[in-house]
Amino acid sequence: MKGYILGLDQPQKRRGLITLYQKLLNTSLIILGFTLIYFLFRELFYIIKDAFLENNNVHDILGKVLVFFLYFAFVSMIVKYFNESNHFPLDYLLYIGLTAGVRFIIVNNGNPLENFWLSLVILILAISYVMVTPKMKR
Repeated sequence: MKGYILGLDQPQKRRGLITLYQKLLNTSLIILGFTLIYFLFRELFYIIKDAFLENNNVHDILGKVLVFFLYFAFVSMIVKYFNESNHFPLDYLLYIGLTAGVRFIIVNNGNPLENFWLSLVILILAISYVMVTPKMKR
């Protein structure tokens, strides 16, 4: 009934709409990927500048390294999307969450209670990763 009201009662029209949405999604991801690559290299420039020229605070540099790796993870996730025939594998998303959580604990070690809760989240993500990923892939 809904398809008839919208004028999408024919399978060909629905396929055309799905194709349009897929092209819009792919175009948006390509634009997002180039934007993230720009910010990735900008962050790398700031890291090199701080490490060699002016900033002696290790925590500031590590914070920038964390941001760099987050950009890198998102760019690699977009690449993985196109390599996996236009879908994000669940195990890859869990892996990115695991590594981002560990990096966050390493850089931000000031609040022990926050680190405890984050480590529990990391444990849950690790258990989920083991459950989702087939033995041959691990």
